[in-house]
Amino acid sequence: MANATLELWQTDANADVQTTIRAVYKQVLGNPHVMDSERLISSESQLCDRSMSVRDFVRAVGKSDFYRRRYFEKLSPYRLVELNFMHILGRPPESQAEASMHIRCMALEGFDAAIDSLVDSAEYSENFGENIVPFNRGSRTENGLSQVTYNRSFAVDRGPAQVSSSVKASQLVSAVAMNLTSKIKASSATIGGSGTEKKFCISVKSGAFGAPRRVSNSKYTVFASKMTPTIQRIQRSGGKISSIEEII
Repeated sequence: MANATLELWQTDANADVQTTIRAVYKQVLGNPHVMDSERLISSESQLCDRSMSVRDFVRAVGKSDFYRRRYFEKLSPYRLVELNFMHILGRPPESQAEASMHIRCMALEGFDAAIDSLVDSAEYSENFGENIVPFNRGSRTENGLSQVTYNRSFAVDRGPAQVSSSVKASQLVSAVAMNLTSKIKASSATIGGSGTEKKFCISVKSGAFGAPRRVSNSKYTVFASKMTPTIQRIQRSGGKISSIEEII
């Protein structure tokens, strides 16, 4: 997740809006590849014509079916809280009381209300306002954040090579509960490629690649180092590659 501040102005060109849209997807959804069918076209259009702020676009992405499927429906409550805070406020939870309050909000009022509680918070307003894309604040020196935030941020956000949903277990449950400093250690997640390695989307027609998955049109996201063996496997399975596009 990038640390640079990205703000959308009323006078910005459409290219700047598209950059903002990509940055919000990357930050809020945890760095996945988002297919065209998964994009929030209506919300994107409202952001383009400025009838929606970046803040409300963040809210829409946080409440999307994409986010629900990847996080709310599959992760433990503590892992979900870690990522909710990191994705929207740009930092991990700082105390057990804060984490418990968020879990309680989800249990009593629902997931949408929990997302609203972060997006509508005074902290969000002070740091991002209406038109700044949230970013990882934990890697910066910032007034109001505790000294343990950096280590905890690093434990949750391992850089541009990691997709948040690839790590299922809570990284901070003990540290937050016992108010301990998290040690910075090598990630236990299995990650293909490095932070600088390019990724590509391969579109395949009439392929049965990856049985029992059998669909006439499929897309596969691969790192450059895995490109050749992936193409060979697709061809051996009878699939026809219709396009290969670099993911930016």
